[in-house]
Amino acid sequence: MALLHVGFISYTLQREVDMNVIIPTPTIPESMGMGGVKPTHVHKAPFPVLYLLHGFGNNYSVWARYTNVERYAEERQIAVVMISGENKGYQNQEGGGNLLGGGDRHFDFLSKEVPEFVKANFPVSDRPEDTYIAGLSMGSMGSLLHSLTNPEMYRAVGSFSGPLMRMDMDRTKTYSEEELMGMVSPVAVELVKKGKAEGKKFPDYYVSTGIKDGPDRAKAFARFLLENGISVTTNFEKNYGHEWRCWEENIEEFLDWIPRTDAYAGSMRQI
Repeated sequence: MALLHVGFISYTLQREVDMNVIIPTPTIPESMGMGGVKPTHVHKAPFPVLYLLHGFGNNYSVWARYTNVERYAEERQIAVVMISGENKGYQNQEGGGNLLGGGDRHFDFLSKEVPEFVKANFPVSDRPEDTYIAGLSMGSMGSLLHSLTNPEMYRAVGSFSGPLMRMDMDRTKTYSEEELMGMVSPVAVELVKKGKAEGKKFPDYYVSTGIKDGPDRAKAFARFLLENGISVTTNFEKNYGHEWRCWEENIEEFLDWIPRTDAYAGSMRQI
């Protein structure tokens, strides 16, 4: 496995940024002749790619440090791209964020420049059906915002422990299911309405929140997607709170769940 740390100039954010990229490469068992696979650095086809987003307070490095995502990606032969969201929700910011007077355009960075850079410099597929996005907490909100805005870009989406609702709701109050349905983020409601009116096909969604992390909000959001004809798979059975032990399991299960039609689909390498 190649875990690559990349520093490059972002023309969108107008500064140098960091990125971690995982690219499958020959394994030690393959180099020893195990499994009947001849090791080579020549790829038989471009790899499917997952854009994996971190949560509040973290950066591009945290998924590779706190989970086994590198091994999971190696086993399943999928590229993984991890950027820094800088606590800005993967959204464009208003106001003077730089010397030229503009705000940071994190939405444009992730939706346009990052895929452009990755496809130009790494052996990854440019097919939407080979492209996925997922994230935890703030990254969950980012994956939902980007996939609902541009549903044609992704085949599947992962939401792990995301807030999913209006930010002004009282987190200490117990709401009925119908009350929660009325508190689904108005941005999400509008994006789904717009996408349906334009005849767009939405990707499949995987929504998971731990038992100790207020799963009722995520359940209501999943119901909202289902009622709008969007395919959703859920997992609300994990006995965790808002923590990495939950997300460690989420990422492996998500990688096993995603629908794949690429040249490497169905394979599981020995590491």
